[in-house]
Amino acid sequence: MIGLHNITKSYGTRIAVNNISLEIMPGEIFGLVGPDGAGKTTMIRMLTGLLAQSSGDLTVLGANDPETIKEHLGYVPQKFSLYGDLTVMENIQIFGALYGQTANQIDDLARNILTFTNLLPFKDRLADHLSGGMKQKLALAAGLMHQPKLFFLDEPTTGVDPVSRREFWQMLFKLNKEGTTIFVSTPYMDEAEFCTRIAFIHNGSIVACDSPQGLRKAYPYKVLELGSNNRNIKTHLAACPVIDSNMFGDKYHIVVEDVSLAIPQIQSALASANITATSLTEIEPTLEDVFVALAKEEV
Repeated sequence: MIGLHNITKSYGTRIAVNNISLEIMPGEIFGLVGPDGAGKTTMIRMLTGLLAQSSGDLTVLGANDPETIKEHLGYVPQKFSLYGDLTVMENIQIFGALYGQTANQIDDLARNILTFTNLLPFKDRLADHLSGGMKQKLALAAGLMHQPKLFFLDEPTTGVDPVSRREFWQMLFKLNKEGTTIFVSTPYMDEAEFCTRIAFIHNGSIVACDSPQGLRKAYPYKVLELGSNNRNIKTHLAACPVIDSNMFGDKYHIVVEDVSLAIPQIQSALASANITATSLTEIEPTLEDVFVALAKEEV
């Protein structure tokens, strides 16, 4: 479906994507995960034919140039780019016309897609008057007007409320079950959990690629969850056998190698500092724990 072989993209002396090789199979929901500036958007733009790679080879649906098979590709960019002064239906109709569909085909498909995305009741509303979540649904609907085999989405839920994010992913699951292969970039670890496989990109390089379960299983450390009202824990654990500690919501995740060795020393250090721990237990590592560790290895 997609093959990247030693792909590099540079802008002068700055390397945005560095010697990446990946294979994405038909039927996957493939997630590209990483911080801002890691190279996610550059990757998607190369795969959709919007940018040419500086070196290396890529194939998309068997073609070496994505430009030649664009009728089979769908794309939702990071920023909303439809026409704000047109209605929902008018935006959809424009995309159908661009792909050479007849008026009857456009009407039938538009109603099906707007029903699928729950936008049919808003078909006469101007795009500028939609909420952030509804704008992303409209972008998704527009990208589906030519029924693509392969769908690219670049951080489609950034800035969208949690309920709309959930609804958006439910639509992606339905598309995937109907046979559409999905390539999505996201900065959200909870969304990464929904993917068949994940590639973690950092500073333009892929540092890990596996299923969510495989990435967690390969994590080489143990994680302790510490509950405390104190927000200055790190300084008090300096003498403990702790690899790292980070805030996760209202708790700390403390990374250690040996739980039985670390817990009593952590408890002793906190007691000496008159800090009360409401809980200190071992938990399964999250994807965020995994990616924090991978990012630090690359620094």
